[in-house]
Amino acid sequence: MKMNPIFQLSLKKLWNKWEIHIMVLLSLSLQSILILIGNRRKYTAGLRLELVTWLAYLSADWVAIVSLGVLAKYSIECGEDSRDMNYTLLALWAPFLLLHLGGPDNITAYSLEDNELWLRHLLGLVIQVGVAVYVFIRSWTSTTLNFLAIPMFIAGIIKYGERTWALRYANSNNFRESMLSKPDPGPNYARYMEEYKSKKDEGFKVKSGSVIVDLTGHHSYKAVKSDIFPGAAILHDAYNFFGTFKRLFADLILSFHDIKNSQSFFQNPNRSYVEAFKVIEIELGFIYDLFYTKATLVYSLVGGILRCITISSTISVFVAFLIVDKHGYSKVDVIITYSLQVGAICLEIYSIIMLLSSNRTMLCFSTLKNMLVDIYFRAILSIPSTEGWSNSMAQYNLIRICLNERPPRCRAFQKVLGIYQWLEKQRYKDSKDVSSDLKKLIFEQLVKKSRGASNFRDCRKLCAQRGKWVLENETGASDLNFLDKFGWSIELDFDQSILLWHIATDLCYYSETDSVDYANRENSKLLSDYMLYLLVVCPFMLPNGIGQIRFQDTCAETIEFFQERKSIRAAKRACTMLLKVSIEVPPSEVKGDRSKSVLFDACRLAKSLQSLDNAQTQEQSETQEQSQEQSQTQEQSQEQSQTQEQSQTQQQSQGQRNVEKKWDLIIHMWVEILSYAASQCRWNHHAQQLRQGGELLTHVWLLMAHLGLTEQFQISEGHARAKLIVE
Repeated sequence: MKMNPIFQLSLKKLWNKWEIHIMVLLSLSLQSILILIGNRRKYTAGLRLELVTWLAYLSADWVAIVSLGVLAKYSIECGEDSRDMNYTLLALWAPFLLLHLGGPDNITAYSLEDNELWLRHLLGLVIQVGVAVYVFIRSWTSTTLNFLAIPMFIAGIIKYGERTWALRYANSNNFRESMLSKPDPGPNYARYMEEYKSKKDEGFKVKSGSVIVDLTGHHSYKAVKSDIFPGAAILHDAYNFFGTFKRLFADLILSFHDIKNSQSFFQNPNRSYVEAFKVIEIELGFIYDLFYTKATLVYSLVGGILRCITISSTISVFVAFLIVDKHGYSKVDVIITYSLQVGAICLEIYSIIMLLSSNRTMLCFSTLKNMLVDIYFRAILSIPSTEGWSNSMAQYNLIRICLNERPPRCRAFQKVLGIYQWLEKQRYKDSKDVSSDLKKLIFEQLVKKSRGASNFRDCRKLCAQRGKWVLENETGASDLNFLDKFGWSIELDFDQSILLWHIATDLCYYSETDSVDYANRENSKLLSDYMLYLLVVCPFMLPNGIGQIRFQDTCAETIEFFQERKSIRAAKRACTMLLKVSIEVPPSEVKGDRSKSVLFDACRLAKSLQSLDNAQTQEQSETQEQSQEQSQTQEQSQEQSQTQEQSQTQQQSQGQRNVEKKWDLIIHMWVEILSYAASQCRWNHHAQQLRQGGELLTHVWLLMAHLGLTEQFQISEGHARAKLIVE
């Protein structure tokens, strides 16, 4: 049905009348949303927050640009009337829109790709400032309002320019160049050879030698001692390491001395895993600020001066607008103008509060000791602080997916919109906190690896270990070699190994009673589900492979197995039924290589792991039986029964120790798989995840680098210098 022409015309007139008012207020609202949630994504992981931030970030620029265009259109449509009083007031909104285009201090880029487009933002700066100036000139009447727009233009251009500069600095090429040291031509070769030839012509016996300047004695890191507030020392240590290890995010290498310096700190026997992970957390917080905020500029002297100019300009315009005669102007326009001014002041004040409560400001003030600083720290520490990262890891479980525990809704509608596959990945995604036990285990295993390496070449080799180091260092029964028993599972493609160990971990987990309480059992399950999440949802963070194909084929075979046994509804029963399948014939001989499913290969691995429960118990049982036979010929029946009870108790205790040993092996395998994946992930993927609450994988990667378990360093133990020897 066609809309009534009269009704259609009235709607059009209504929109034309209030269009600019709605757009300007919407722009202010979006700026408020961005400044409130912009920093939350550093320590909060969640799809809703990510979606809201994405919509607000993209919409904010679009709304501000369209609003400037509407103001320019009004000036053209009004012609000579563009100099009337109401339009003069509307033109005052143009510099506020430039202020909005500058964005909040705590979010300049939504993703790393925005930094690569800094030239586009520079062009936008030139064009939008030109449009705002055009609107300003068209409305010029030499009134007080016209002069009030000048300070706001200065503030708006500064804000927009700050954002463009921050994007340019965080651009990968510019950031890398800023990290490069000054060119070093080395000793003057030509002069050296002139002296060499001169001495030789004089008849001296000359030869060239070399002197090694040994710098190995200067790599011991001295931790900062500061007790001005809790955590001050850790904050200083993190900032010192940040100055060095941010080179990893520029794809540059570290020096031999950087690694030794860091190792002396993290390998310190008195260093706890809590301190180590806290240092890493703060470091990554600084990295986040560098790539996604204006921190680099704001915390500089120039940034402080610019901030004083913008806030003084905004406040002065507000005070002047209170005094100026507003008679004859539209009340609605005056109210909106007040809203823009108050909003700008509130956003500036909020930015200053965030600036004062940041780690960098606390770091600067921690070197001072006076009454004002003490009051400042008491005020800051009284505010409940948020974590430096989400401290969570996503979970993804193959068995649950195949059991279809969460049926999809509106599947047809999702497919029409083209978001079905994406929502399918999100449907079974859960999140769990990273436990203290897991952090401690990761830290201790990585430190043990680092200390066990006799040189840096060994450290590089350890980065390539995907489980072999664990199998070689774990000990089983006297005649049991873990590498011979499980080595086949780590010699496959990396994505195949992840799937194998993920399913095997689930089968072992659900085959035991819920009363079994081992910390490593729960941690193994957490890491297993986390690594599958990376494989399915974040494959770009893992080495190249066909993980997605293997996952789909494995799911297809698992679903087929469950559908043939319709009574399977729970994960525990599903795992029990899978373990009952005979694996005497290798699956590859039956299935060939057409399907990439690893389901029953994982069952084979799980049965091998479960056999560890009885590997040592059988030896213990044989010994107990021999002792019982001897006791039957020497002692009475009452003593025999007591011996049997004692032997049963010992067998149960031994069985528990064997189960615990099995989970020790599994968790250490997962930690090594995690560390291998971390070392293979590129820096830009680690940096991308910082805007989504952070990843455990990224924290492990940086911790490994601090311990020397990285390939990004130069092997060198000194600097050679030539020496002329004259005889």
